[in-house]
Amino acid sequence: MIEIDGSMHSGSGTLLRYAIALATLTREPLHMTRIRAKRPKPGLRAQHLNAVTSCCAISEGRVEGAEVGSQEIVYQPGNVVKGGDFEFDIGTAGSATMAAFTLIAPSLFARETSRFTITGGLFQDFAPSFFHMQKVLVPLLQSMGADVTLDMLRPGYVPKGGGKLRMVVNPGRLSLKSLSMLKQGTVQTIRGIALSSHLSEQKVCGRMADRSTAILTKRGYSHDIRIMDDSTAVQRGAALILWTQTDGDCLMGADQAGKPGRKSEAIADFVTRSLLEDLDSGATTDRHLADQLILFAALADGISEYTIPAVTEHITANLWLVQQLLGVNAHLEGKTVRVEGVGQVP
Repeated sequence: MIEIDGSMHSGSGTLLRYAIALATLTREPLHMTRIRAKRPKPGLRAQHLNAVTSCCAISEGRVEGAEVGSQEIVYQPGNVVKGGDFEFDIGTAGSATMAAFTLIAPSLFARETSRFTITGGLFQDFAPSFFHMQKVLVPLLQSMGADVTLDMLRPGYVPKGGGKLRMVVNPGRLSLKSLSMLKQGTVQTIRGIALSSHLSEQKVCGRMADRSTAILTKRGYSHDIRIMDDSTAVQRGAALILWTQTDGDCLMGADQAGKPGRKSEAIADFVTRSLLEDLDSGATTDRHLADQLILFAALADGISEYTIPAVTEHITANLWLVQQLLGVNAHLEGKTVRVEGVGQVP
């Protein structure tokens, strides 16, 4: 049985998601203690619980301690990831995108195609948005050979949630291709989506787009920001993403959700500044991708290398975890992540 202390390094829910996903893949039982011990509300929240129960569902596994607030679980995955059609509802505004993230790796090695409909929050603080996952993470995974598609059926925000996404994962290759991204290259165009729900009268989309446009123009970047006024969400809300692909095939993005009291212009300032800071650092990944890619690099065939904007606790935690669970050589060389993937998953 794999023993993991969930308070190590970042002590965050990311450790739980990675551990559950990899245990499902390797079919190794997992005992995890002190889950999210460093967070203000330690233990499983609704979105973390959903990640555990979803992995149980796709592998026909079983788990002890699966309840909100639990700081300890014992997870016994099933013998195979079966694929098929699944619907999961987090029941809160907890991140549906992070729940989907947990399911990608095991589903890439399922017996058949997996089709997921997940209800929850799609845009909130402390979790990359649906747009970041769709426009930045998923295309990079596709470049590694992963057959993943992601669609938004309805936006969802804090506090009501109610957002809905659709993800399809087709199993295929025995392993993923490694990543080699050591040179950023030149930015061609910065693209964006300014989304608001039930806020057209306040011109929230236009204000976010106009502020971002002004900043990008001043820096000399060409840009294309799309306005998306929505009326399907269960509440008011907003989100902005900017992303770019360089001529060196690097994808980078930045995003933020709205919330009461947060002005449209402040969202645009934060998102634009974050992307430009990551670009100015010379990195080949943005601050979110930097730790997200570690899981997939560890499963790839060969050595993956990429540079990051800054070293964070999430990065050191995820490098440590893939070493513990997969036995791979994963480490930092300055600001370069280097992971020797396992190639074929058992």
